Amino acid sequence: MSEIFDLTCELIRRASVTPDDAGCQELLAQRLARSGFRIEYLPFGDVQNLWATHGDGSPVFVLLGHTDVVPSGPVSAWTSPPFAPTVRDGRLYGRGAADMKSGVAAMTLALENFVGLHPDHRSTVALLLTSDEEGPSQDGVKRVVEEFRRRGQPIDFCVVGEPSSQTQLGDVVRVGRRGSLSGNLRVNGVQGHVAYPEKARNPIHAFAAALAELTVEVWDEGNEAFPPTSFQVSNIHAGTGVGNVIPGQLELQFNFRFGTASRAEDLQARVEAILRKHQVDHALEWNLSGEPFLTRDGPLRTAVNHVIEAQLGITPRADTGGGTSDARFIAPLGAEVVELGPTNGSIHKIDENIALDELERLPTLYEGILAQLLPPRESK
Repeated sequence: MSEIFDLTCELIRRASVTPDDAGCQELLAQRLARSGFRIEYLPFGDVQNLWATHGDGSPVFVLLGHTDVVPSGPVSAWTSPPFAPTVRDGRLYGRGAADMKSGVAAMTLALENFVGLHPDHRSTVALLLTSDEEGPSQDGVKRVVEEFRRRGQPIDFCVVGEPSSQTQLGDVVRVGRRGSLSGNLRVNGVQGHVAYPEKARNPIHAFAAALAELTVEVWDEGNEAFPPTSFQVSNIHAGTGVGNVIPGQLELQFNFRFGTASRAEDLQARVEAILRKHQVDHALEWNLSGEPFLTRDGPLRTAVNHVIEAQLGITPRADTGGGTSDARFIAPLGAEVVELGPTNGSIHKIDENIALDELERLPTLYEGILAQLLPPRESK
């Protein structure tokens, strides 16, 4: 088979369930070192991070990916073992086939090919990998970016190899992502017997009106780049499990997905105001896992669109949907960031897979973007 096929299979065989890298980064680092890349490992906690660079100066173009994968789920449900890459009907099956070991392999080959053809290229090209994207995302790219800020390491352009495409490779390019703001709410009451409500205080009843208002509140109208902010309750629990006890506490988890039409601190203040309005005795902890970002038209988006149109014959749609990705940590450095990768129909599912023809096109796609933005030096 091809080099991209072999390398992707080699990565799939490594059961790198987050945050275990299972040797994936070492394998890729050895390849890149042979091509003249400077290799630096940036471990934080149990997370492995790889920073491989070639060349120097600006602009700095980074290809970003993750070597960790989500758990396979019940192995018996897979048609073939999740960490035994298998080809059926023109598709490669295995955990990480689409998210995102194919993308990581393709980015590695693209960098090898690019520096092989242009050893004296202008500026800096780099590969940044983490093993913490599918996990808490605390000791991966988030910590690496903190280190980059300390060093003064800039990033000008970044392509994230996340599976952004929907029905065919290149049909969607993610140019931004919504922010994610979560809350853990505890509503305090007084436990008691259901026959003596005057001696208790039911936190469910106390919170009901506030919850109703939170669910119908219009947080913003969205804008040209993002849909309106959404509020969703993900978990709610109260009670002792029996029918004759008024609970003494209610616990609720909720999440905002918000674009640039709102700010996290304003959403927090509005939630607190609603709770105060309904006199809810509560404690509330917030977790902002990422701010929204948007890469507007510029050199990177122009180059990506040009290469997709030239190589794939389609015009991509710019999109800001989906969840969060490590791009949210790179964008605040002032970088232009987009996400471009395989189709995402099977990601995180049983029998995850990628079409072989799609796999074969990935390295050339990334290499084309590098060449478009970083043309070789003119010969003297």
